[in-house]
Amino acid sequence: MGRLAGKTALITGAGSGIGKASAELFAREGANVVAVDRVDAVMDVAKGITAAGGKAIALTADAGSEREVEAAVAKALSTYGELNILWANAGVSGGLTPLLDADAEEWERILRINLVGAFLGVKYGAKAMLDQGKGGSIIATASVAALRSGAGGPPYAASKAGVVSLVQTSCQQLAGSGIRVNAICPGLIETGMTQPMFDRARERGTEAKLGQLNPLRRAGAPIEIAQMALFLASDDASYVNGQAFVVDGGLSSSHPIARPGAVS
Repeated sequence: MGRLAGKTALITGAGSGIGKASAELFAREGANVVAVDRVDAVMDVAKGITAAGGKAIALTADAGSEREVEAAVAKALSTYGELNILWANAGVSGGLTPLLDADAEEWERILRINLVGAFLGVKYGAKAMLDQGKGGSIIATASVAALRSGAGGPPYAASKAGVVSLVQTSCQQLAGSGIRVNAICPGLIETGMTQPMFDRARERGTEAKLGQLNPLRRAGAPIEIAQMALFLASDDASYVNGQAFVVDGGLSSSHPIARPGAVS
C-alpha cells in the first residue's frame, strides 16, 4: 500500500516543475490526483499518470480566481467523493525589478497568484475537509525568499512571507479540526519559473555555478521538493502543523548575497 492510498489530492501549478513531480509522486503513492494549472500541459500530466496505472484528472484553472478554485475543489469532490490533501503550489516569480521601479499593478498580480491563491486553496480545501470531518493536510508553497532578503524580488519575497504567515494563522483558525496546514520553502529549483536562468547558464557554460552559494553547491530538483510534500501530505506528518519547512541545500543557514549599490 502506498503512503497516500485511498486519499484524494488536489495540486495547483501541476503542469510543470514541482507541481508535476508531486502529482506523479502522489499518484505512485496511491492518491487520486486532481492536477490543476492554467496551462494546457496539465492535461499531459494527468494522461501520463493514468497511462502509468494511476488515477488522475486535469483541470485548467487560475489559482488566483476564487470562482475557479471553488469549482476545482467541487470537481475533486464530485469525481472522487472527498478531498484529503490540497497543495496550493501555483506561483510566479515577478522578476527582479528594483523596489523603486516597481508599480502597484505588478505587486497586485504577484500577490494575487502567490498569496491570494494560497489563501483560496486553504479556504476551499478546509471547507471540504471540515464537511468530511476527517481532518486533512493543506500545503502551501512559500520560498526561502520568505525568510530574509537576497533570494527574490520585493513583491515575490513579500508574497511568500505572507504564505508563511498564512499557514501559521490558518492552523490556529482550524484548531480542533484535525486539518494540518504547513508550508514548504524551496531554494533554487529547476522549474518552469527558473528555466530562463538555467538556460542562460547552460548557454554560457556556467551551469556548475548554479546553486554555488548553498553548502551542497548545487541546484535542487523538483522531486526533492515533492518528497517533502509527500511527507507533509501523509499520515507520517500527523503531528506536524503550522510549520514552514526549508528545502534549499542549506542556503538559508546564512543567505549570502552580492549586495547591489546603495540608493543614491
